[in-house]
Amino acid sequence: MTDETSSDPLYKAHPPLLKPKELEGLVRDGKITTVMVGVPDMLGRLKGKLHDARGFMDRFPGEWEMCGYVLATDVDMNPQPGYSLTGWHDGFGDLRVIPDRHSMRRLPYLPGTVLVHGDAVHHDGRPVDVAPRQMLRRQIGALRSLGFQAKVGVESEFRLYKGTQEQVRRHGYRGLTPVSPYNLDYGLDHPPALSSFFEDLRAALHAAGCPVEAIKMEGAPGQVEVTLPYGDPMRACDSYTVLKHAVRHLAERHGMVPTFMAAPRTGQGSGLHLHVSLWRDKEDSAFHAPQPDVLPELLQHSIAGLIEALPQMVLLCAPYANSYKRFRPHSFAPTSFTWGHDNRTCAVRVTGEDTNPHLENRVPGADANPYLALGSTLAGIIHGIRDEPKLPEPCTKNGYDAADTVPVPNNLDEALTDFAESLIAQNAFGTSVVDHYAHAAEIELAVAEGQVTDWELRRGFDRA
Repeated sequence: MTDETSSDPLYKAHPPLLKPKELEGLVRDGKITTVMVGVPDMLGRLKGKLHDARGFMDRFPGEWEMCGYVLATDVDMNPQPGYSLTGWHDGFGDLRVIPDRHSMRRLPYLPGTVLVHGDAVHHDGRPVDVAPRQMLRRQIGALRSLGFQAKVGVESEFRLYKGTQEQVRRHGYRGLTPVSPYNLDYGLDHPPALSSFFEDLRAALHAAGCPVEAIKMEGAPGQVEVTLPYGDPMRACDSYTVLKHAVRHLAERHGMVPTFMAAPRTGQGSGLHLHVSLWRDKEDSAFHAPQPDVLPELLQHSIAGLIEALPQMVLLCAPYANSYKRFRPHSFAPTSFTWGHDNRTCAVRVTGEDTNPHLENRVPGADANPYLALGSTLAGIIHGIRDEPKLPEPCTKNGYDAADTVPVPNNLDEALTDFAESLIAQNAFGTSVVDHYAHAAEIELAVAEGQVTDWELRRGFDRA
């Protein structure tokens, strides 16, 4: 399979994290004993196998197998009917997995282990169109056909609680204690336990080839934001999967439990903010503004495309029923599709240097699959460049009070309807992909609607 990022000048600016010859030497010297081949699933989680390093190198470059249900299941990894990719109708056969030689990296928190991101392909070599990396790769290719490349920066928020995974599961995820008792946003007086965790996380990510640009506390108790550097879009998303993997491993060692839920508590949310700019080559910004406060035409088209396309693709930025509880007024998550200059109440924020601005998509939650969230962002930009929809007026005040705007869907059901009927999504990803992820949302929705919640018990147990 051809990796469309492999010929991308921006990608060449970031050489392979480990070259095959380097990995071969490390394996020969006994420093690497395990190669983890990970395929991002529909929710962006790494799925795969731990391979003996010597056996891996004997077959590299080669292909491995993976049950196709990894890309056709639910959050609990239960086999589900209704997917055309695979199912009970064909016996849940295998897909082939091709390791991406540009993504090999050591995981210092797992001694002797290298992670390689893999791409799923059919037995005839065709890419699996519903695979998240392939969905993003398709948008990267579409941008290239227009003469542009994207640079991407990721800001990830998550919450940290005291305890271990076993303890919080045993208590039904109730009564959790945040690692900081109050809002420490921008604070530099971190508790010693947090400082120690941050240092270990920073060192681990740096050694894994995804160095941290910044770590800060956020606005809710125990909430953390990690900013990853600007660069190649595929590498940005791969790095986010490594970040989540590292956070979970290291937090456990520090007696902490993380969650990337969009709304882990009522009135509190965590986002995944995507910063995007377009370039004609690595030195020529396509968003360059000749003078401050004058948006270049391409940036205007990109904003307009996002404002028109994102409402139809929220499902790719908010995949769970819980995701929609983050979109509340004065939460710093958008409630309607507005845009503005350095305005954090908008869905699309124009920020950056006066003469070199970029876009920030503030719709995705921390629970979003980064490949799908970024893929939908690039698809919206491409729609704007190709179709040039009318750019609405910028929001210069409180976006939560904006009138005559398209609201963010109230729930997963509304988002599912918008996505399933979206011609923009079908043109960007293909009808089969839209049907696949719409079916996944139907499964999630059916489970969510059948649950009795703690709130319902408190509200009605002795009152109904």
